Amino acid sequence: MQLNKIIEFRQQVYAQGLTKARDAQFELGDALLSNRTIQAFPELSFAPVHRRQWHSAYAALENGEQDREWLTQHFINQVPNRSVTVFALDKTVWCHPHSRTLPDMLYEYSPTRSIKTSIVQGHPYSLLTWVPDEGKSWALPISTTRITPKTNAITTSVEQIKQLRRHRADQAGIDVIVGDSGYGNHHFLGGLVDVDCAALVRLRCDRVLFGEPGAYGGRGRPRVHGERFAFKEPETWRPPSVTITLDTKDWGRVRLRRWDRLHAKQDASTIFSVICCEVHRERKNPPKPLWLGYRPAPKRDYALSTIWRWYSRRWPIEPSIRFRKEQLYWDKPRLQQAEPCDRWTVLVEITIWLLWLGRDLVRDRPLPWQKPLTALTPGRVLQAFDLLFAQIGSPTREPKT
Repeated sequence: MQLNKIIEFRQQVYAQGLTKARDAQFELGDALLSNRTIQAFPELSFAPVHRRQWHSAYAALENGEQDREWLTQHFINQVPNRSVTVFALDKTVWCHPHSRTLPDMLYEYSPTRSIKTSIVQGHPYSLLTWVPDEGKSWALPISTTRITPKTNAITTSVEQIKQLRRHRADQAGIDVIVGDSGYGNHHFLGGLVDVDCAALVRLRCDRVLFGEPGAYGGRGRPRVHGERFAFKEPETWRPPSVTITLDTKDWGRVRLRRWDRLHAKQDASTIFSVICCEVHRERKNPPKPLWLGYRPAPKRDYALSTIWRWYSRRWPIEPSIRFRKEQLYWDKPRLQQAEPCDRWTVLVEITIWLLWLGRDLVRDRPLPWQKPLTALTPGRVLQAFDLLFAQIGSPTREPKT
């Protein structure tokens, strides 16, 4: 059944997702799955599954076309129905340090090990991924959208979430959107007010929020803000709505506190809850508290012991970005236009989904210095995927002489 599923997935992508130059695009994606080590992008054409000449790799990206709306719908159709489905948000940059004339480039922060914060120029992308399992390194792409000079990460991610909910409007469970501190603001939470989903984002530890203003006193202009709530000033905290203490295997002794109906000074209309997570309280010097902003789904809420666990589900999106860049060569091509960059991004997304669908069809082939695994990571599936080509075949046509 799984073999038939991956064959059907490939055939549908070939027939409907790739609308022009589909043979060249499809074989370029298969070349990624052959797990070749390359120094330059056209070396992918040396893969046995790539039957065309090297310049067809560039032609596939420059002249090819894709139905991205259909592909997004196709990716969403692979997500099973669950009571709670977690989607992770993040932003990354495809750096173009030597492309002076490439359009739509922006200056962005890049997380490196440099002493000071690195600023790079390139194309930033907003990533919306599905996290299928907790504690594993799989993050399946739903939508990867380039951020242009006329947009920003917040507006782009909100549109991605709205597109997700349009395609999943008939689902009985709830979708939880999890983001880091870059999304912990009223712009993002306010943009999801009319969206049927839950949002859980990290908040900076130096935030200052405000409560409700209370009843109107009858004189002067009505108050907009209530009592001050500063994360670094415990004396400003009112009694929490919920307080629980847990003993967990991975986080030790945990204390969770929740305050409801708080807002930022810049936007009093965006109301959300704040959760303070303190872990490893049994230690002499426990870690600093983790602050989370939470906006529940309309008419549906969950216990605090369940909500705080959703944030740890976001972790796989971090190694998935490294996997794209290091092993799937996402930022390897040197292209002259922004649109071919987007087409290559979509081909990398399709490759990740094929690895996910083939994870149970391959046997682990660890390198001599690697330990055997039972639950295969994306990198391990990639190492063994080339043996599947004989079983799944290819829908592409023979190249013209």
